[in-house]
Amino acid sequence: MMNTTQSIYTRLGGEQVLRDFVENLYYFMDHFSAVERIRSMHPRDLTDTNQRLFMFLSGMLGGPPLYVEKFGQPFLRQKHMHLSIGNKERDQWLFCAENAANQLNIDASVRRDLMTEITKMANHLRNKGGMLSSANGWKSASLH
Repeated sequence: MMNTTQSIYTRLGGEQVLRDFVENLYYFMDHFSAVERIRSMHPRDLTDTNQRLFMFLSGMLGGPPLYVEKFGQPFLRQKHMHLSIGNKERDQWLFCAENAANQLNIDASVRRDLMTEITKMANHLRNKGGMLSSANGWKSASLH
């Protein structure tokens, strides 16, 4: 049994596995037509976006606080307020994240814990529609 007192970052496998997760997430965003809406909210070149998400998730998941060290406090919701993010956009992003997590060679409990934290973050970013309803309304591996 894994030690769940360790950070998700450590349990995940550290830097390289987290980088793989983020790269996979944006790969799926680029290759699934079902997520066109969320893809259109990102720049054409995802290099900087990829790096920033990796840095942010490193700290969020208990690894080195790379984002804070380079850019200061993330103020994540404030930085996304110019985008219209509702349940549909959240679900498209989480669809990519779940597909990315499924590509990792990690224990199912670590995958579940990763997706729990990712889902909390995605729910936090919603700023339109029925965002207060169904905080756990994400339906795994599906887009509705």
